[in-house]
Amino acid sequence: FLAGLALAMAILPEEFPVILTIFFALGAWRISRRRVLTRRLPAIESLGSATVLCVDKTGTLTQNRMAVRRILSDGSFHDVPDGDQPLPDAARELVILAIFASKPDPFDPMEQAIRSLGPRAQPRTAEPQEGWELARAYPLSPELLVMSHVWKSSADGHHLVAAKGAPEAIADLCRLASPEREALTNAVEALAAQGLRVLGVARGTVDSPELPEAQSDFAFEFVGLLGLADPIRPEVPAAIRECRQAGIRVVMITGDYPVTAIQVARDIGLAHDHAVVVLTGSDLDRMDDVSLRERIESVEVFARVRPEQKLRIVRALKANGEVVAMTGDGVNDAPALKASDMGIAMGQRGTDVAREAADLVLLDDDFASIVAAARMGRRIFDNLRNAGAYIFAIHVPIAGMSMLPILFGWPLVLMPVHIVFLELIIDPACSLVFEAEPEEEDVMERPPRRPEEPLFSKRIVGLALLQGAAVLAIVLLVFTVALRRGQGAEDARALAFTTLIVSNLALILANRSWTRTIIQSLRTRNAALFWVLGGAAGFLALLLSVPTFRELFGFSKLHLDDLALCLGAGLLSIAWFEGFKLLRARKSLGATAGAAG
Repeated sequence: FLAGLALAMAILPEEFPVILTIFFALGAWRISRRRVLTRRLPAIESLGSATVLCVDKTGTLTQNRMAVRRILSDGSFHDVPDGDQPLPDAARELVILAIFASKPDPFDPMEQAIRSLGPRAQPRTAEPQEGWELARAYPLSPELLVMSHVWKSSADGHHLVAAKGAPEAIADLCRLASPEREALTNAVEALAAQGLRVLGVARGTVDSPELPEAQSDFAFEFVGLLGLADPIRPEVPAAIRECRQAGIRVVMITGDYPVTAIQVARDIGLAHDHAVVVLTGSDLDRMDDVSLRERIESVEVFARVRPEQKLRIVRALKANGEVVAMTGDGVNDAPALKASDMGIAMGQRGTDVAREAADLVLLDDDFASIVAAARMGRRIFDNLRNAGAYIFAIHVPIAGMSMLPILFGWPLVLMPVHIVFLELIIDPACSLVFEAEPEEEDVMERPPRRPEEPLFSKRIVGLALLQGAAVLAIVLLVFTVALRRGQGAEDARALAFTTLIVSNLALILANRSWTRTIIQSLRTRNAALFWVLGGAAGFLALLLSVPTFRELFGFSKLHLDDLALCLGAGLLSIAWFEGFKLLRARKSLGATAGAAG
């Protein structure tokens, strides 16, 4: 009965549900310290296999702290002076019109930057809209990237129409002739080449008491351009380089003018050795799905893209076999977030709809946090695989030493009390020790793992079972030799169990990393490891030295030479795997040197 109970306890791998729960739960906690909130736990590990990161420019790659830097008015460029100095006279009317085209109490950083210039454009009053009443607002639409506001003077009932938006849309509203449109395009590209976000500003007139239904029905006059700077986040270039080393392709998506997007892409190092490949929203509209799939492989920047077009981008990338992570913040981004393999919503400026559709939420909207999450995902996968390999390995000698003595008529080695003692080491080791293991040095230098790759491949399971078989062979050898020498059942059991404990600790050390040896791994700090090793050694010493415990476990007293034998045999059981690591490292180094040559 005791043998059957011990065998049942030995064979059942109850640790797997434990490690799956703990790894993902603690992974979510660790990643939250990097300002990333996890809404769906498996997304943490999945992000480590991402091959493409589709990210918004504004607020993710940039700081979303805009400031007006240059103004085009009356055909001339004007730099916005620093501090509180008044604006040039030629630029004041344009700034006031841009303020009238913005919301009275704006929350958008672009409109806030424009409104901050109000006192410098009209020093006599800090509120340019004072004495005016908003009569009607015409919002942005996918067909016309312009917003217009109609204001009515409370003094004489006079109407003022102010519009701002994409320069090409403003040119269409103002019905500019070809020479004027060409000059406008040159001016926009000059501003965009400096990495500035460009807005056009126009003034409209009201010819009748009834306001038209569409803003395109007004008669507009072009006034000028605003160039707004949005500095890139200082940590983004390093994060882009890390993604490139990890085999993760970064694609920037923005509603900005293409030339602006190209300049930002160059500043962050998105294309360091060739020209930036850009695709615009209008290009997307002209392409069918097959053409898009062929073209998208080389695209690095999507400019002038509408939120609803993100879904086509995601589908095209996934159709090409990519594992896609997509960022978004608006209501219209929700379908793309849902369709992607990992949806990432913005926490600061994102809508509730976007957050509900996402798997992860960036609390600080920072691109570097996405890269940190990808690193964490790869670490979790590696540690989860190593913990699983350890569980496979340790259950082989436990099950073997529970079953073989019954088959051959030997004295029992393991009884339920021995299994319980072993589980007191195995459970914290496979959950806490392996979970706390830092990532490998090259974790972000490997290509993303294939989505179809199982957590435990045949090769992983095979090597783990070989580890367990080697431990079983050594423990069984110690036990049978002790019996043949006539040492008695209690001596043989004590020697075999002590060897099994030492082998168990050696398995923990060996499986911390499949690329580093035990000696190399000991240089990496892991507080949980030393608690487990120290606790196991301390309780084993107590077990072998206190007569009451020795009687409970059916042991005899071991001497120093016995302990040395158990220690040497336990370490020998895992020596072949350490040699395997060194051999594989040498082959890998040779392959790298050959490739470099």
